[in-house]
Amino acid sequence: MLSVNPFAVAGASLPAGFLQGFLVVMLLAVVAGTVFDVVHKGSARYFFANMRKSKDKGREMEGGELVSIAVQTAVVDVPASGEFCNPKRRVAHLLGMYGFILYAVATAVMAFGYPTGATPTPAIWPLLWWIGALMVLVGGYWFWFFIRVDVAAEGHSPFRLAKADLFVLSLLASVTLGVVWAAMGGGVGLLFWLYIIATIVLFGGVPWSKFAHMFFKPAAAFEKRVSRANGTAENLPTQTRDDPEQQKRHSMELLRDAPMDMGLGIKREAPHHY
Repeated sequence: MLSVNPFAVAGASLPAGFLQGFLVVMLLAVVAGTVFDVVHKGSARYFFANMRKSKDKGREMEGGELVSIAVQTAVVDVPASGEFCNPKRRVAHLLGMYGFILYAVATAVMAFGYPTGATPTPAIWPLLWWIGALMVLVGGYWFWFFIRVDVAAEGHSPFRLAKADLFVLSLLASVTLGVVWAAMGGGVGLLFWLYIIATIVLFGGVPWSKFAHMFFKPAAAFEKRVSRANGTAENLPTQTRDDPEQQKRHSMELLRDAPMDMGLGIKREAPHHY
C-alpha cells in the first residue's frame, strides 16, 4: 500500500490528462484566489503603508541591517514558525506545513510523472505522499480538537464551526478522504470523487479561508521585525519600562515603575476556568 501510486491506478480509468489538468486548475485557483484576497482585503496596501509609516517615524536603518532582518525572517519566522509562542501550536503548525509540502510535491510528481502505471513509480514518492498526509492529519486533528483557543481556553465544543474554519476543515477533509481512497486501492469510485470535491473546496475557497495567509506571513513577520528594530514597535509598548516614554504609556500609575516580571503568576497554569 505504501509503495503504490494511487494516481496511476485512477489514471488508468480516467481520460488522458484529467489529473494533470485538475492540478493545474487547482494551482490557478490558488493564484486567482490569493490575488482576489489581496485586492479585496487591501492586505498588500496595508503592509506597504505600514512600512512607510514605520520608516518615517523610526530611526534610519542601513541596508546591512535590513538584510540581516530579512535573513532572520527567512530562517526563523518562515521555516520554524517563530511567531508562535505556544510550543504545542507551533509543533502542530510545523507538522501541517511540512506535511502539506511533502503531500503536494509528491502528488504533483506522481500525477505528472507517473500518471498511468506505464512507467513504474519509484517507491519513494508514494512513501513521501503517505508521510506528508499523515503529518497533516496529526497536526490538523491535534490542533482542531485540543489546541484551538475557543476549545482549549474558552470551553467551546470542537464541533462548533465558524467561517474561519473553512481552510482547516477542507484541508482535513481532502487529506483524510485521500488517505482513505488510497488505502482502498485508489480506484475511480465514490471515494475518489469525494476526494476531488473536498480538494476543490480547499483550493477554490482561498478567498474565504485563511489559505492565503501563508503568503502574507513572511511580509508581516519582516515588517514586525523592522518596526521593532527602528523603535516604532508597531506603535505598541515594548517589553521594557526603562524607557521613560514607555513608562508614561502605562495605564496604571502603580505599575509604571514595577519590574517586568510582576504579575506573571497568571501564566503558571493554562486557562481552563470556563
